[in-house]
Amino acid sequence: MRYHDITHDDMKNGDGLRVVLWVAGCSHNCRGCHNPVTWDPNGGLKFDKAAEEEVFEQLSKKYISGITFSGGDPFHAANIPDVRELAKKIKTEYPEKTVWVYTGSLWEDIKNDPLMKYTDVLVDGEFKEELKDNTLRWKGSKNQRVIDVKESLQAGDIKLHCPEY
Repeated sequence: MRYHDITHDDMKNGDGLRVVLWVAGCSHNCRGCHNPVTWDPNGGLKFDKAAEEEVFEQLSKKYISGITFSGGDPFHAANIPDVRELAKKIKTEYPEKTVWVYTGSLWEDIKNDPLMKYTDVLVDGEFKEELKDNTLRWKGSKNQRVIDVKESLQAGDIKLHCPEY
């Protein structure tokens, strides 16, 4: 897996203060994407031991709520095996921290992926420039959904995280 950045103390990509891992690789190529530099799966830096240690050092801080995987797309073929493994390690070491995943894929297509076992909130759907709305919380366009993964899996139907947004 490759990545472009590890953001510390992020307030925009999920509940609370978070560490965000911006992975490299996305095949959705959404028009108006805010981060097209991350589309190339060969771009950025190799996610190595030092990068993993940086993520875990940030997560060790009591005030950090959890990690958000964004990019790029964590579900891109170049990322998904490593994202699954990293999410599993995080949930094992920090079970109280939340894991958020942003993807252009749809819940209906990925809900059975093993990564969902370690994901608390999934923001799904491609960014649609014609549906862009800067007043939305945690998403860029009206078609995207902020899904409570555990409740959705239990209910067998989509349950939104903070449905008022």
